Amino acid sequence: MLRYALRRLLQLVPTLLGVTLLTFILFNVVGGSPAAIVLGKNATAEALADYDRMHGYDKPLPIQYVAFLGDLLRGDLGTSIEYHQPAWHVIRDGVLVSLSLTVPILVIGTVLALLVGLLCAATANRLFDKTALAFTTALMSVNYVIWVTAGQYLLAYKLKLFPVWGYENWTYLCLPVLIGVVSSLGSDVRFYRTVILDEVNRPHVRTAISKGLHPATVLLRHVLRNSLIPVVTNVSLSVPFLFAGSILLESFYGIPGLGGLGLNAVNSSDFAMVRAVVIIGAVLYQIANLLADLAYAWLDPRVRIASD
Repeated sequence: MLRYALRRLLQLVPTLLGVTLLTFILFNVVGGSPAAIVLGKNATAEALADYDRMHGYDKPLPIQYVAFLGDLLRGDLGTSIEYHQPAWHVIRDGVLVSLSLTVPILVIGTVLALLVGLLCAATANRLFDKTALAFTTALMSVNYVIWVTAGQYLLAYKLKLFPVWGYENWTYLCLPVLIGVVSSLGSDVRFYRTVILDEVNRPHVRTAISKGLHPATVLLRHVLRNSLIPVVTNVSLSVPFLFAGSILLESFYGIPGLGGLGLNAVNSSDFAMVRAVVIIGAVLYQIANLLADLAYAWLDPRVRIASD
């Protein structure tokens, strides 16, 4: 397991280098002159030249990229023109706030959807299963924006069950977390139900049942463990969508997380902040993929053996 984990860590290096190269091209080549973005279209040629010289943008692109990598290795993500301080200092607290929002959505949503999926599989084609399928279909039919706006208006503004806007303590996260869980519950339950039912119909499960094992034991010990690999896959694939959804939640509910910082940086043309948010988001996604691969190897030893 340790060899497999080390090998996967080494495989992250070229991936992260590709991310940095793509980010550099997007912001330094395709996106136009950073000096023109920061100083505005009315800046003089002398001011643009001074800015390029000060930040090294007058040097050849390969040299700029090497300098960019050196800054990243030192933890230097640039300086925010809006906050007048290093971008990392600005987004450090934002990352923690975003994780405090997205991690509960991911954990609670996955556990709840998996439990409902198990119950649906155990009562296939019976009342609970049919009711759950109808309910999840209704959940999937509602647009995500409607969940956000309706939850804020009805539960927070009208019924005053939750704070409407802001971030002063953990109670301000309750409504966004609830909306994040409910909005993804429908599709997750249906997916997990399908995965579990597919595993239920396998020969080894029928053999365990024929030996007289209790259905709950068979479901938890034989079915659930073998169903966890597609569950891990679904969770890892939901990470980028979870990050995108948190941008909307943070904007509507005034949560100063990574998504809100990124949106404000785009609106204010804060070049360094936008680039820093992109890099941090890519690194978090790569970490999620690494954890998913390690979970594969732990759940199924054949993954480790095949890679040797």
